[in-house]
Amino acid sequence: MSLRELPSVDRLLSHEQGQELVARYGHELTLQALRESLQAARQSVRQGAEPPGSQALLQQAAEAIEGLLAPTLRPVINATGVILHTNLGRAPLSRAAQEAMLAAARGYSTLEYDLARGRRGKRQVHAENLLRRLTGAEAAMVVNNNAAAVLLALTALARRKEVVISRSQLIEIGGGFRVPDVMRQSGAKLVEVGTTNRTHLRDYEAALGPRTALILRAHHSNFRIIGFTTEPGLEQMAALGKAHGVPLVDDLGSGTLLDTSAYGLGHEPMVQESLRAGADLVAFSGDKLLGGPQAGILVGRAELVRRLRKHPLARAVRPDKLCLAALSATLVHYLKGEAEREIPIWRMIAAPETRLRARADAWQRHLGRGRVIRSRSTVGGGSLPEETLPTWLLALESPHPNALLRRLRRATPAVIARIEKDQVVLDPRTVLDWQEEGLLAALHAALG
Repeated sequence: MSLRELPSVDRLLSHEQGQELVARYGHELTLQALRESLQAARQSVRQGAEPPGSQALLQQAAEAIEGLLAPTLRPVINATGVILHTNLGRAPLSRAAQEAMLAAARGYSTLEYDLARGRRGKRQVHAENLLRRLTGAEAAMVVNNNAAAVLLALTALARRKEVVISRSQLIEIGGGFRVPDVMRQSGAKLVEVGTTNRTHLRDYEAALGPRTALILRAHHSNFRIIGFTTEPGLEQMAALGKAHGVPLVDDLGSGTLLDTSAYGLGHEPMVQESLRAGADLVAFSGDKLLGGPQAGILVGRAELVRRLRKHPLARAVRPDKLCLAALSATLVHYLKGEAEREIPIWRMIAAPETRLRARADAWQRHLGRGRVIRSRSTVGGGSLPEETLPTWLLALESPHPNALLRRLRRATPAVIARIEKDQVVLDPRTVLDWQEEGLLAALHAALG
């Protein structure tokens, strides 16, 4: 076998199929792919393989280019029943939020321009007034996620000073984000009080001193401590802070503007409640229970927010125009009292069992197989730990359930399901109405 039998790069480029690749993908990308295909072919020939022809080499190059250019961030159908699925992008956006992002993206915008005055403006104005009206806060600002919100607050308000926090709140959330690590990164000194299961107001009071800059409460948003436990209420902590001139920062994590207990879930602390209880600054996420884009939101006393805005770190963690557009549109839903109808995660949370059963039954009839069973959906996203909602699932028997899951993941769009009691199950709660056609097509193909 001779390497001389392999065609040259120039010959492949001049081939009709090669010219088609150049027209589709450009000269440089095609040239690189052809060189890589030839290099692989040379190695195979040296190992005794037959030299591939021009057509095979060109096909390999085309497949390599397509693989390189194929997006890795792809839409999927979430049939897991986990509403805020962190791995699947958490909260899907409302139609109004999508349209607002597109409007901001397709051309120029007033991101930092004041139309009335005809001069430079400030990007924080786009969401601040909405947040103030919704929460009752004196001031508000937006950063790119809640971890950044906490980091900015600690850096701007407590660098080289002490922050008092209960040991029970030294939490870790997804992705290895740990409150103690963020505090150290901010330059603040961590002062732990109480024990893992019990912290009293007197523990906080004993820790306060001339170098205390903040009292920090980190909400147990992704776990619970039960049994012999106690923690002082937020009102008590706020009163203690005010008596000693120490601001109280409440890191809610998820953060909600609606009462989750009204939907059959446990009560998640609301942003408005934290402010009414006396928290000086409240931090929460935009893409969890708020149902908007990834963002970190800070609301509270105007003097503290002003200090945050002036800190150099604020520029590094500021939100972009797409975030602000989607967030503002999401907040408008709350102001208009239409969150449950227009924001997808609240529509999912509020979905009645009868509607879920009807959808699962319709899927079963369409496929002509499987059975509909009762189960539970979860909120997810580090919100409302152990809280579930009743639902109905389409359950599919399969001798190899993991193989069926793999086939569903290879569909376009990919379908993400789960296994329960050795069956592949699909929860209609998290499948958007307009995705049903794609879901059923994927199921037909995967089931053969």
